[in-house]
Amino acid sequence: MPSARAMTRLTGSVPHRVTAPAESYKPGAGARGAVVVAEGGSDTTGGALDGLNGADLEVNTAGPPDRGGRVTGRPVPAVLPSSLRAWLGLIAALAALVVVVLGVLYAGHDEPGMADRWIIRPTADSVGPPWRRVALAMDFLGEPAGSATLVVATVTGCLLLRRPRAAMFVVAGVGITVGSATLLKSLVGRTIHGDDNLSYPSGHTAFLTALALVVALLATGRLGLGRTAGTSLVLAAALVAGAAMGWAQVALGAHYPTDVLGGWCTALAVIPATAWLADRLVDAGRRVRR
Repeated sequence: MPSARAMTRLTGSVPHRVTAPAESYKPGAGARGAVVVAEGGSDTTGGALDGLNGADLEVNTAGPPDRGGRVTGRPVPAVLPSSLRAWLGLIAALAALVVVVLGVLYAGHDEPGMADRWIIRPTADSVGPPWRRVALAMDFLGEPAGSATLVVATVTGCLLLRRPRAAMFVVAGVGITVGSATLLKSLVGRTIHGDDNLSYPSGHTAFLTALALVVALLATGRLGLGRTAGTSLVLAAALVAGAAMGWAQVALGAHYPTDVLGGWCTALAVIPATAWLADRLVDAGRRVRR
């Protein structure tokens, strides 16, 4: 192919370049694909080129570098998919309202309410073998050793998939949810089986529901699910995790049914808000570094 200087002699016109706008850049296209050289017409850019090479265009991208340190051009996926923001925002607001209402209704109580008695009166022997062993196994997942194991395994998976933002979201989302449940217990002051056993909301239920929500949100983004499929997956994960842990807590007599509902709603209120905030903070920090 003739050089730029040779084209000038042959055509009598000065070649010029038109740089494509940043939003037209497609990952994998390469820097050369983003520059167009016009061989005819006037020089509208005011500058002539003696040569053109791949270094003429600098592409800004939000994607992380690959193993060789090269910028991949892949955007960093958000932990809260944009297709789910409106629906999950509404669900989070309703869940927060339920948490507040139940907290006000049962503040300072030390016995089950009418709704609790209608479902079951918690005792230490609500279930027998083999279901009691199942309940104890579920309960272990909410204890410090079990919950730490689940969180570490989830964070490790995120890092192996090169998703540091997702790993941060796992820790922040679960941590803020459990912290919120612990704070609410002190504020509400509801007890079960003695004054030392604060019960509302259920921290075990809040933890497992939060972790399920986090994993479902990350799976929705990675699989590229739409609003209907993504929302269904997120709500199904929350329902299964909350129901399983909630059943175990009531069966073991550790919580009233309304405590379980409060813990479930705590996770539904906290996780979408944490995901939105995590995306905002990471994106803001990236813009500042640029």
